[in-house]
Amino acid sequence: MSEESTEQVVEEVVEPGQETDPVATLTADLQRLQAEYANYRKRVERDRAVAHESAVGAVLTELLALLDDVDRAEQHGELSGGFKAVADQLNSITSRIGLEKYGTEGEAFDPQIHEALMHDESADVSVATASKILQPGYKYKERILRPARVAVTDPAGA
Repeated sequence: MSEESTEQVVEEVVEPGQETDPVATLTADLQRLQAEYANYRKRVERDRAVAHESAVGAVLTELLALLDDVDRAEQHGELSGGFKAVADQLNSITSRIGLEKYGTEGEAFDPQIHEALMHDESADVSVATASKILQPGYKYKERILRPARVAVTDPAGA
């Protein structure tokens, strides 16, 4: 091949009026790589935060049985002295971490956050109501660790 054929190939690839600027091409590549790296960093940070919340949630889930035992001991008046201080400290630490206890008698029954274990009907209520809390529910950062186990009272004749 001669120089004429090489020039002809270059001319066919680059159309007239469409000059390629190597600086503009490299700048566009650099901007694209920077955007990809920024997206990668955001995704890694988001995944790291989700993994952290999941790990804390798993530990708190394991502590729920202990918190239930402490609550039962307190209800029966068996929590006194040094054990009361330990129980108060345990409740304080779990609250500081972000564990929230929920479920109160008389609130409207919500199947998203309540688990119905008993059912009754009464003319005293107008909507399905959690009439008795059998076991409180716990959530951590909008994630339900355990639904509140309740007795539900429906309106009579519904």
